Amino acid sequence: MVYLDHNAITPMRPEAIAAVRAALDVFGNPSSVHAAGRAARDLLDTARGQVAAALGARASEVVFTSGATESAAIAIRGVLGAARAQPSPRDELVITSVEHPCVATLAKLLAAEGTPVHVVPVDREGLPDLAFAERVIGPRTALVCAMRANNETGVLLPVQRLFALAREQGALSFCDAVQAVGKIEVDVRTLGQKFGGPRGAGALWVKDGLRLAPLLGGSQERGRRAGTENLPGIAGLGAAIEAACGRHGQEEPRLARLRDRLERGLLEAFPGARANGAGAPRLPSTSSVTFPGVDAEALLMALDLEGICASAGSACHSGSSTPSSVLTAMGLTAAEARGTLRLSLGWSSADLDVDRALEAIPRLARQVAAALS
Repeated sequence: MVYLDHNAITPMRPEAIAAVRAALDVFGNPSSVHAAGRAARDLLDTARGQVAAALGARASEVVFTSGATESAAIAIRGVLGAARAQPSPRDELVITSVEHPCVATLAKLLAAEGTPVHVVPVDREGLPDLAFAERVIGPRTALVCAMRANNETGVLLPVQRLFALAREQGALSFCDAVQAVGKIEVDVRTLGQKFGGPRGAGALWVKDGLRLAPLLGGSQERGRRAGTENLPGIAGLGAAIEAACGRHGQEEPRLARLRDRLERGLLEAFPGARANGAGAPRLPSTSSVTFPGVDAEALLMALDLEGICASAGSACHSGSSTPSSVLTAMGLTAAEARGTLRLSLGWSSADLDVDRALEAIPRLARQVAAALS
């Protein structure tokens, strides 16, 4: 198999596998005070330290969750709940138009519940309109959400500038950095599952002293996330993030070389194809390529038959007939969005994977286009 969808299919790193196996032999509840509980707590503390070191954070600021969706809900609902209870209430939410569904869908639900939500548009390259953001971020803004790297195009958003606008107005910030960790440097001091760890475990950074309205009752994770911790998943997460962030200095140029060779070969082999967001700063690992006159879902099925895994837009939208909201926000038509592949590389990607892709994708894309013409 050739995995060109590392955003959705990321083989676990050997370090993570070893950590998960070791944690499976620890049966105690980390909240218990007996020997078995203390052994579990030691594993939990180790993973918390690994995540904190990778993010430039304090261990006390790391909250373990089930993943990005839960982390976003804890942060966004928690901040809004606390902000509404302040003597001078804040009730407005600001997001960009290219946020991951875990943020964008939640924002729609909150808007239906009465929360004022402002959506910052992006340009053709996927970069937010900072002038628009400056107009809508104000004294009633509770939270500004902007992802570090877009999951479909790899475009890096100027989160420092957006979050500076939030700070000027006394608002808080939430950054979805899932795609960036392990690929580029991510440091919470400068910010204002995709790195080879197990699924079902995630981490949320919450600055010390910040109060969040709880979603559920329970004292785990210092009262910030209720429920017994997923110890094997968390142990694997800690080991994976330590390995990934320890190597991103070497991985970044390697992945960028592979992505550029893949992208250049596809554009040369299929006339009219274009790479979305190529004029903006991007992750070294992700490419969004539009093939005119091609139906991406049909192309994906043809690729799958040849043992190549890719994606059309976000993996979270796979199988949906609705065109990618990220691509349409960038100005692509519905037809163009439906003719777009997302290709993402990772720690296990190699030149042979790119060779296979360059042989198969243009050939099959031409066949699909001919069948549709």
